[in-house]
Amino acid sequence: MKRNQFILRKLLRSHSCLYSSTPHSIQPTISPKPFFLPSGDHGPSANRDASFIESIQHLCQQKRLKDVIPLLENQVCPPPVAYSKILQLCIEKRALDEGKRVHDHINRSGFKAGAFISNKILELYCKCGSMSNARKLFDEMGEKDLCSWNTLISGYARMGMLLEARELFDGMSERDNFSWTAMISGYVKHKQPAHALELYRLMQRNENLMCNKFTVSSALAASAAMQSLRSGKEIHGRIIRTGLDSDAVVSSALLDVYGKCGSLNEARYIFDRVQGKDIVLWTSMIDRYFGDGRWEDGLSLFSDFLRCGIRPNEYTFAGVLNACARQTAEELGREVHGHMVRIGFDLCSFAASTLVHMYAKCGSVERADKVFKLLPRPCLVSWTSLINGYAQNGEPHEALKLFDMLLRSGTQPDHVTFVGVLSACTHAGLVDKGLEYFHLIKEKHGLLLTADHYACVVDLLSRSGRFKEAEDIIRTMPMKPDKFLWASLLGGCRIHGNYEIAERAAETLFEIEPENAATYVTLANIYATAGKWDEVAKVRGLMDERGVVKKPGMSWVNVNRKVHIFLVGDESHPKSKEIFKFLGEISKKMKEEGFVPHTNYVLHDVEEEQKEQNLSYHSEKLAVAFGIISTPPGTLVKVFKNLRTCVDCHTALKFVSRIAERKIIVRDSSRFHCFESGRCSCQDYW
Repeated sequence: MKRNQFILRKLLRSHSCLYSSTPHSIQPTISPKPFFLPSGDHGPSANRDASFIESIQHLCQQKRLKDVIPLLENQVCPPPVAYSKILQLCIEKRALDEGKRVHDHINRSGFKAGAFISNKILELYCKCGSMSNARKLFDEMGEKDLCSWNTLISGYARMGMLLEARELFDGMSERDNFSWTAMISGYVKHKQPAHALELYRLMQRNENLMCNKFTVSSALAASAAMQSLRSGKEIHGRIIRTGLDSDAVVSSALLDVYGKCGSLNEARYIFDRVQGKDIVLWTSMIDRYFGDGRWEDGLSLFSDFLRCGIRPNEYTFAGVLNACARQTAEELGREVHGHMVRIGFDLCSFAASTLVHMYAKCGSVERADKVFKLLPRPCLVSWTSLINGYAQNGEPHEALKLFDMLLRSGTQPDHVTFVGVLSACTHAGLVDKGLEYFHLIKEKHGLLLTADHYACVVDLLSRSGRFKEAEDIIRTMPMKPDKFLWASLLGGCRIHGNYEIAERAAETLFEIEPENAATYVTLANIYATAGKWDEVAKVRGLMDERGVVKKPGMSWVNVNRKVHIFLVGDESHPKSKEIFKFLGEISKKMKEEGFVPHTNYVLHDVEEEQKEQNLSYHSEKLAVAFGIISTPPGTLVKVFKNLRTCVDCHTALKFVSRIAERKIIVRDSSRFHCFESGRCSCQDYW
């Protein structure tokens, strides 16, 4: 869609005044006074005009607008070509004030501007967003042509003044493709795709016009915005009948509509038929696969792309790196990074910022920091990614130190940056510091407090047991508390065993998202810790009654370029015997060193031995065990889990890291935990 909009904007610029290939061609209005004297007449006036025009042309070529305006204003009656050249330069530089001075000079000089010069001024006003001046000029123009109407309509449409644009459009005595496209694309750009499709269908009933590639691309963009596969296919059929299906712009729009409607097989069919695919088409198709979760297909197509000989651009790299971040595929991300270095990627591009994001998301905050330090001018995204990376990887003080550096650099933080800062304070237990940052968001930095900020500060307070302050903030906040805020409060109740407030938070969450099993499980855990087994049974009964199924815990580890996935008690892995043997042996050593299983969190009122058995084979323990027995001594083991790790596993992995002499990183749904020498980076505060 972005490509379509870019080309449409280019079309708007190039077609704003001249339609030389249509029956509505606009010819410059010829002044009664000739531009040049007839051949053989070399009088002083002709020489002065020629010298003046040459000076004007020279200054305009050098884009010296500040010099050319005074030169014009010193002329009482300059040749019309001077106005044309200077106005064109004003349009290119979006110089509204200078353009107004030229317009004033025209009015004072007594020069009767025809449609050509008037359209230039009209285009300037429209492109600079001065629609009141544009409409005033349009109404005063004695000679209007199709270009005049189209210029004003496209200006209104671009500014989102769609009612004014449509009123003008409906009043036209004749229209061309540009008229229809400007109006249709305006509806698409300003999120009124239904009106765009309605107008497109109206255009189809106009037998005098044949849609061009820009019109159908805009109509396809409307179908994509509405995710209307039916209308997309209808337009596709007309495209085939008119022979536009071989055009790269149209193919890109078709790929977009099929991709957004979830018909990736049809999108791939379109993609494969395009001859001479460009970088935009390749990148779009690759991103579609990643966006739909078809990771393998996306990587396969990316490999095909690298073999086709086209140099990837920053959009291609950014798309693949973002996919690596979502999949926590650091090894592949490093390979992409290596390829970027080999071809000499631009360190100022946003692909470099995406590298920082990818490494931070994969738990390699050291690599993220190295890339960050290479950036000549880190953008806000880079700063924020690294701040969040430190906060999530158990280095909250480094996150806050980096935030201070950001402020000293003169970069203005945004609301996402402050989410990272507040999270860092939460993980470090810096309650008062976090509250200070929270109040500075609005008071010092002039940013609006968002629901995310309130969720962070409630998380900060409730984790430290300051529930009264947390509830006061919830009661006085200007927007309705969302599910993330209530989940933060519930999480704090789990830490401190406050089941009374937990019940209130859970009841609200049941109303907001009754299908989310995490709420039921957390509440049941709180009851189980308090030994309230009747309440645990009620929660489990409520889950059964509502058909809520607990999401199974799943952990995965990458060993020798292959991802190994484990579920709780999983015996399906080829090395399950070795895994269970290792866990049995290390369990004995852990108990000898004082490990006591946290059986309070087992949601069944059964014997202690059975509870211990239930805890022994959680998915992250299986994944860590496999990682240890499958790699050389001293190798880092990095495991990822789809749910929050439990207290028992967290404690056990501290023992495992010391006994096995391994550094173990576990990324759960909340954050990274780095276990080393019997300690965790979260300081048991997560």
